[in-house]
Order: sequence, then C-alpha cells, then structure tokens
Amino acid sequence: MTDIFGTERMRTTVLAAWTASPARFREDANAEEDFALGGYRDRLIVELAQNAADAALRAGAPGRLRLTLRDGVLSAANTGAPLDATGVEGLSTLRVSGKRDEIGSVGRFGVGFAAVVSVCDEPLIASRATGAVRWSRAETAALVAAEPTLSRELAGRDGHVPLLRLPFEAEPVDVPEGYDTVVRLPLRDKTVEQAVRQMLAETGPALPLAMPALAAIEIEADGESRTITADGWQVVEASGDFSAEQVAELFADRPTEERARPYWLVRWAVPDGDGRLPKDVAPVVHAPTPSDEPLDLPALLIATFPLATDRRHVASGPLADYLVERAAETYIELLKTLPKTPRLLDLVPGLMGKGELDAAIRRAVLRRLPDTPLLPAISPPADAEPAERSGDLFVVSAREASVVEGPAGFLDRIAFAVPGLLPAGWAGRHPALTTLGVRRVELSDVVDMLSGDAVDDKTAAWWHSVYDVVPADDREALGALPVPLADGRLVRGPRGTLLLGDSSLDASLLAPLGLRVVHPEAAHPLLLRLGAAEATPGSVLDDPLTHATVSESLDSADPEPVAQAVLALVEAAGLSAGEAPWLSALALRGADGELYPAGELLLGEGSLAKLIDQDVPFGVAAPDLVERYGTHVLSAAGVLDGFAVVNDSDVPLDPDECDHELDAEDEWLEAVLDLLPETLVPPVAREFTAIRDLEYVADWPSALALLSRPPLRAALQPLRALADGQIVEAPSYTAWWLSRHPVLDGRRPTSLRLPHGDPLLYGLYGDAPEGLDTGALAMIGVRTTLADLLASHGGPDELLDLLADPSLEVDRAQLRSLWIVLAAVEPSRVAPPTAVRAVLNGRIIVADAEDGRPLGGNGPAETDVEGLVAAGPPVVVEAPDLLALVASRPLVLAPFDLAEALSELLDIPVAGEEFGGEVTSTGEERQVPAQVRSLLPSAPATYVDHAELTVDGVPVPWRFYEGAVHATGVEGLARGLAWAAGQWGDRLAVAALLRDPDAVPLLLAEADLDS
Repeated sequence: MTDIFGTERMRTTVLAAWTASPARFREDANAEEDFALGGYRDRLIVELAQNAADAALRAGAPGRLRLTLRDGVLSAANTGAPLDATGVEGLSTLRVSGKRDEIGSVGRFGVGFAAVVSVCDEPLIASRATGAVRWSRAETAALVAAEPTLSRELAGRDGHVPLLRLPFEAEPVDVPEGYDTVVRLPLRDKTVEQAVRQMLAETGPALPLAMPALAAIEIEADGESRTITADGWQVVEASGDFSAEQVAELFADRPTEERARPYWLVRWAVPDGDGRLPKDVAPVVHAPTPSDEPLDLPALLIATFPLATDRRHVASGPLADYLVERAAETYIELLKTLPKTPRLLDLVPGLMGKGELDAAIRRAVLRRLPDTPLLPAISPPADAEPAERSGDLFVVSAREASVVEGPAGFLDRIAFAVPGLLPAGWAGRHPALTTLGVRRVELSDVVDMLSGDAVDDKTAAWWHSVYDVVPADDREALGALPVPLADGRLVRGPRGTLLLGDSSLDASLLAPLGLRVVHPEAAHPLLLRLGAAEATPGSVLDDPLTHATVSESLDSADPEPVAQAVLALVEAAGLSAGEAPWLSALALRGADGELYPAGELLLGEGSLAKLIDQDVPFGVAAPDLVERYGTHVLSAAGVLDGFAVVNDSDVPLDPDECDHELDAEDEWLEAVLDLLPETLVPPVAREFTAIRDLEYVADWPSALALLSRPPLRAALQPLRALADGQIVEAPSYTAWWLSRHPVLDGRRPTSLRLPHGDPLLYGLYGDAPEGLDTGALAMIGVRTTLADLLASHGGPDELLDLLADPSLEVDRAQLRSLWIVLAAVEPSRVAPPTAVRAVLNGRIIVADAEDGRPLGGNGPAETDVEGLVAAGPPVVVEAPDLLALVASRPLVLAPFDLAEALSELLDIPVAGEEFGGEVTSTGEERQVPAQVRSLLPSAPATYVDHAELTVDGVPVPWRFYEGAVHATGVEGLARGLAWAAGQWGDRLAVAALLRDPDAVPLLLAEADLDS
C-alpha cells in the first residue's frame, strides 16, 4: 500500500512536536474537543456538504452529494475534485485551511471536519482517483502511549487523544458509481445514530442555497430517499471585493487569515408559492452555514458575516455593520424582483427583531423601503412624470402609494382621482402598510376627491357605473357622494335629490320648482338608500325646494308655471284641504287679475265666503282656475272653501317656536302657560289643531253651527300637552278665542250658562241661546255647573267678581249656598275681593271690603242704597250671640263652622276679632229647669240671669261667655242654652218649653219624629 498522501510523514512530524512539547499535545487535544463538542457539535451534515461544495467548485462542475445512513454507518459521496495531499493536511490540522486562496469556497476556518469527532472514532475518506485516508482514535492513543513523555498526559486525559491530527494510510475503498469521493463514518453508538438521523431529517434547501456549487443533495435513511435542490426559490445576491483601505478599516479587529480573503457575499432567497419558509429551513442567519443568530423574516439570508470564536454568533464590529447595510440593499433588490402581489407585504419587516443582528437588518431595510419604487399602482403617483411601469401597472414607493378599501371595479373607477392607488387586495389591515407609511384613504375622502374639475368630463352613465361598485355599507361616508342632475348640475350628496324612475311625472312640468332631479342615466337604487327620494307626487310636494319655491312664488317674475306644477301635483297626490297648510303661500290669480297667496283667496260659492265680513282682505279665486282644477284641488292648495284648519304636531309651547300666524295666538299661549305647571323645558303639544280667520266672521250663528260639527269640532277639543312627563289639558286655541269674543247673540260665552243649568248660577250668568250643541257650548266657555266653574282656572275669582257686581241679583238662600261652596276653595287660588255681597240691616247689598260702604243693592230692583250706612267693614259671623254686636256692619252669613274658612278666603275678619264680647252687666246664677235638660241633655246646670244684659256696653238678649250662659228673658235663655248644648236648631222648642212646661210630652214626641 503506497502512502500517497504522506500520512506517515505527517504522523512523525506531529508526534515529534508533541514529544518535544507535551503542552502542544494538550493544546491540540483540547482544541479538537472544543470544536467537536462546541461550535461544530451539530454541524456534521453542514460540514460534509461544505466539503462537497468546495470539491465541486474546484472541479468547476455542479456538485452532487449523497448521504446514506445504513447499518450504523453514515456515508457521504460527492462529485468534484478528489482528495489530495493538501486536503489531507488541512483535515489533519486545526485552524489551518487549505482553501484560503479559493474564491467562493465555503470552508474558510480549517476546523469544520472536527464535526465528525462528535459521532465517529474511525472516519475514512476515499477518492476514486487518488486513494483513501483514515483516522483512528485507538491507533492514535497507542502511538501516544508509546511515548514516555506523552503517556503521563494521556493518563491525565482518561485516554482521550486528538483524533484528526494523525492520518493513516487506508486500503482502497469502493466509491459509489457516479461519485468521486466518499466519506465513511462508522457511528459510535445508537444514541449517535439517532442524532444523525435527526440531522438528516432537518436538512433542507438552505444547504444548496448557501452552497450554489452543490446542485443536489440526496438523502437515504431507513429505506426512504429524498432529493434537496434550490429549485422553487427566488434568489438575489450581491458580492464584491474590499479595497485595501476597506480592509484596513473593516478588518482591523479580525484574524489575519480572514484579511487574506477580502471579498464579501450576500444572498437572499425566498420560496415560491405562499412565501413561507419550509420547516426544514431554520429561521437563522447563514454565514454562510447556519448560525445561532435568529432572523424573523420569511426569507433566507446567506452572508459572509464574521463569526465569533464559537462559530455560532456573528462578531459585532465594523465588518458586520458593513454587511448589514449590504444585506439591506440586497433585500430591497430581492423585493423588486418578486411578483407585485400582496405577498410582498409579508416580507416587510416589522420594527422589533428577535436579536441584535435581526433588529439591525430590519432597521437598515426599513430606512430604504418607504422611498423604494416597489408597490404596484393602478394610477400614477402625484407629480411623477414619467412614472415607472410594470406591465399595465405603475410602480410606486410607499410614500407615493395610497390604499382604499373596496372591490376592484370600484378602484378602477376612482383610480384617476387617487394618486398611487394600489390594486384590490392591498387595502387590508396588514401591519406592513402602516410600517411603510402607505397613505390609507378612507371612503369619505375618496368621495371628496370625486368632485370639482376631476370629474367635469364624467357622464351620467359613468356615475351610474360608480354606484354599481361603490362599497355601500358605510352610508355616513357616502353622504356627500356626487350626483348628476337632469339639468346638468353635479350636486354633493343624494339626500334631497329625486329619482323619476318609472313615475308618470313630467320632468318639464317639475322644472319651475327648482328640484334636484337625478339624471335618468344616473338613477340607481343606491341613491335611494343614501337618502334620495322616489319622485312621487307626494315626495315632490314634500321636497324642501318645493316648499321654498312656493313660499317665494308671490315674488316670482312668472309664478304661473309654479302654480300649474303645484296644482298638478296636488291633484295627482289626492290631497285634501288642510293636509299641507304650507301650500297657502302659493301665488294664485284672483278674479280681479291680481295675485294672492292661496290662503287669502276664497271660493266664490264656498261656505266661508257667506260667513265673513265683505270688507276683509280676501280675494276670490279666478273662475278659470276653479273650472280647470275644481274646488277640491284648490281647497287642498289652501284656497278657502270653508274654514281653514291649521294642523301641526309636537309643537313646543314656547313663544319663539309656536307661531301659526293666528289672531292673538301669543295671548292664547300666555294663557295656556299660566295653566300648565312650570317646567325647565317648554311643554309640547302632541297635536295642534286650530281654525284660522275667526276674526273675519260676521255670521256667528251659522259659523258656530259649522264649528260645532265634525270635522271642525275637533278644533274645540282641549289641547293635550306633555309637561314634565305628564299629560295635562288646556283650552284649545279655537275654544279660547271663541270664549273671549261676543259670538253668542253678541255676548261672550263665559258670561252665559247652559239653558236649564245649575240654579246656583242663576242671575249671575245669562242663558245661552237655545238650539246649539251643549257640548260645544261647554268647550267654548259657556258655564255648566257651579262645581265645574270653581274647578276651572280662575273660576273662584270669576264667581267672587260676579258676586261683587251690584247689577246682578242673588237671593238670600242662593247667597248662603254660594258661601258654603266657596268656603271649600283653597285660599291660594283666589285674590281677596275688593267688594263682597253681604247683609246689612236685613238687606242684601254689595259692600266695599275695606270700609263696608254700600256700593249697590241686590240687582236692578234694589239698586238704590241711599240711606244705608255701615258702621264698619264687613265681618264674617261665627257665633249667633255676636249678631247684636255687629248688627250695623255688613255681614257675611253662612253656617258658623265655615266662618274661619270664609274669613281666610275673603280676607275679612270674623266678628270675634272685631269685638271682645265681654259681659259688662251683673246677674244672678239660677238653675236650669229640669224640663229643659230633658230636651237638652248636655245643657249646663245653671245660667246667669240678668235684668238687663250688656256686652261691651251694648244691650243683648244672651251671651255664652267663658263657659256660662248669660241671658235676659225667655227668648235669650232658650237661645243661650241651645247654643251651649250644641243643639242650636232646638232653640225655638226650648223657648216654647220655658213658656209652657206642660207642653213637654208633646214637644218630646215631636222631637222623636225628627229625621
């Protein structure tokens, strides 16, 4: 066997060096162990592929590598240059590479083959053309043990020796057909075999991509085969040589032999398809073999980054910084080569990296991306002439790009207005759009762009095509969507426009109304969804522009076309009188040829014309209008046939908002607000109905007959208003107005009562005319009952005012009944009267409340009160024994138990407040007769008999004073005892008893019969 590689010479040299310096032996053993167990512990497959790639590179032909795991042996067969003596020397040394002058070689450190030490003790390499070489841990240990100076070192290392330093010649080995070299690695044990199997399973296309000289890698393990190539990847690379100045600057902190390789390489690769890295490609930086530097991008980076001594991490420094910038530049070039699809966004790095190197690369890429023409656009960027093109698309930078949500058809329509618009599919919420700073144009902004000069040349049909494709879900954003009109205008926003559709309306007839009618070629259902209205007669009449045209028609130079259009719409809509009160402003011709608002025209034969005064400011509708349109249409347009009715809803009862141009409407509103509770916000009338033009009526009997029948009767119903969450009622405007005017035989309704009504109101109110509806009369203020009067707002004051009117006659029983009812009224509801009806010297008079002066008698028959003199102001009498003291004063007489209430109501004192009532005479105490006590069981046992009883110096017949009855004579004693016993009604019976005691049995029998 010929030692063609000089292995014996190498062994002799190494052993001599070790023997001369055992420390050298230890150094080699430690270094090999560090590499095998450290930086290269799991790089076996990578290092085998690296050697195969370098062999192919030296041969100048595409290389192939076949990895076979069988029977505990891993074989790596490759094509390319065969093993030579220089190669064997490189494999048998540490940190000395024989490839330092080979441009493009992957191996560069001279330690990669140390990876076999972690799995094998007897590696072998054989080339078909040159022979074989092997290494043996056992044989190396035997040679070392034979040297006395080394044996002690071997003992200290538990027999561990550097496996790869001593090569041995080997017998020829069969190299697999089609390959030039084979590496055979008998694996140390089953554990190692499983680890190698895992390495083979994880081997992926990163190897041929990192080593382009290696065209294919075939792997056969456990009877299964697969081939790995770089097919299906998009690859972009850049490389260059360093100048002497760059070497001095960038390699100052790098080892000497690295400086001898002054060139750099950066290669990026992304897989075709969905762009995701395969599972068998580790997401790390390859330098060019895999490192432990994470790279969280869906791309493979292969670059000649300088590595630290562990061969797993990039060494920081000027060289690494330089290559980061080259990597960023090359990444941009890679993105430029890729198809212009949204997949590009997945390749835009985020701001946060998984490591320092990853973050540095990301920052460098992101500095360049926003200004790089990279994104496809269906419209050129602003101010870009000429723009870069890619087929039918423009290529724009992120700063020039815009995205809009919407389907492709919509984007195609609006592209002319949005510079740098990206195609459909690019407008999702991808974070890369934000990272790049792509302008996101909202739909509302697009709508704003579709205006002005940009769309001057767009036809109505083009706008219809836009409506077909515009995203219709965001109605708010589309609120200002332009709409072409039939008259050639382009307006912003469908709201307020009208679509003729299939309507029979004549567009030329509607022209005088100034309506915003959509161009027929642009009419689209979307416009209806966005607020346009279908042009029916009713919707045209409801249009604000129609309202405005009608309100201004009287000042129009030619109001006739407006009148014709509106009257035709009223007829087509089938309106009735009062449904559209605003039509009363429509300018129409009168019989005298003058123009009038419709609401100031009468139908010559209408019912209202027969009721009103001939001197009122109304015209009569032109006969030809009546003939052409008929009374029904003209009435619906506001011409007055009967009474005009105002209908409204949800009316705030506020002077600034409630104005229907009705006579004295402000006074009515003030009266209503006085009736309603005070609230922080104005009350609201749910429904408001009123009769207009009442002030012009001359024939009130006929008018009231109309007003009291439906439908006009509804205007008399009470107004219902919402105040503080409660429904309250108040007089309607019409009922209030009628109640204040002399509409019933020249008298106001509030001065009358219903015929055959409450007798207590007799004399105070006149009788309303016979033959009218009593319900209607009650609604306009005709009085019905005393209870209803007192319950009404201001009713008690009105009754007191009537009682203070001397011209009205009230009999004594009626007056007493009225005082009884008034005593129940809450004093806060009335203002104290200035005059009261009272009794003076037996006559009913009206007396001044301050001084008691008689102001008049009781009605027309007793007007004269001359000779009547009051001794003071009126008093309310609360006890009968005071009557003699106040006989010369006007007296308010009612049941004594109501005296206090009447005194407070009228603000008039009771008699006891005016007089002390002290007994000023003396008398003799006597026993009350037993017969009297049988009739008055609770009478006192005694009384004081006076020959002449005086109280406050005034002679009186009796006085109940300080719990004792004082009396003079039988009549006085009877009244005093009856009052003291609480049986005032029995006073006459007691008097009879005192005169004739024998009459007791009969009187008692009569008393038993009392109810």
